[in-house]
Parts: sequence; structure tokens; C-alpha cells
Amino acid sequence: MRQFKYIINGHEYEVQIDNVGETVADVEVNGERYKVQMEATEKKPAFKIRRPAQPPTTAGGDPIVTRQAAAITQGAIKTPLPGVIIQVNCKVGDSVKRGQTVIVLEAMKMENNIPSDREGKVLEIKVSQGDSVLEGDDLVIIG
Repeated sequence: MRQFKYIINGHEYEVQIDNVGETVADVEVNGERYKVQMEATEKKPAFKIRRPAQPPTTAGGDPIVTRQAAAITQGAIKTPLPGVIIQVNCKVGDSVKRGQTVIVLEAMKMENNIPSDREGKVLEIKVSQGDSVLEGDDLVIIG
């Protein structure tokens, strides 16, 4: 069973997905049960064999060196699951200790305390009360 909260055109919907078959899903939306018919999808293999990618080259055949942005923000406290921020317990410049609650997140109708995983100073707060966040989003940057 998976639960979600959606806001569509200003209307809030509590959606619970109970059972998903190949073409039918049992879904509850704001307390009403539905059987949702889904389009059958083509079965894909469990794994795919990939050939090594060829690096980009110039017209002369020389490799083009590119840099990718860092995927990890240093010192970021990330959300462990999707939800809504209901409380921010710190401000920029605060000193925090390991284990101290910095954010309170509502997910699946429960309040979840998000603790700091390190000691340090709050450099940046990436969210505000009422923001919706996805799993893995940066919440607070601690340096």
C-alpha cells in the first residue's frame, strides 16, 4: 500500500494505491474506492546490455573534455521520504549538534523529525514551512 497527497488546481487529494495488477489497480481517492484500468505495457527485460558510450569528439577526432555538476551537495541534510515541511527548527547561522532535529516533515499522516547527521553551522535552508519535497531533496546545508 502506498499513500500520496496531491494538490491539483487547488484541490487536495489523498490517494492510496493498494493493489496493482498488470492492467488494473485498486485505488482510494479521498475515501472513495476505484478500480483503475491501465493500458497494458510491453514487458521489458529485467536488464539491458549497454555498449560503452563513445566520448564526444571534435571534427578532428580529438576527445571533448566535459565536466559534470556535482550530484552531491556537500553538507546537505536530505529528506528520507516525500512529504510536506511543517516546521523548520533552525535558521541560517545557528550551530547544530549531531542528532538535533532541524526539520519536521509530514509524510503519510505522520510527523517525522529530520535530525542533523553532523555538527556544524547552518549555511543555508533550502525549504520553507508548507513546501512539498521529494525523497532525496536537500533541506538544510550544514558546514
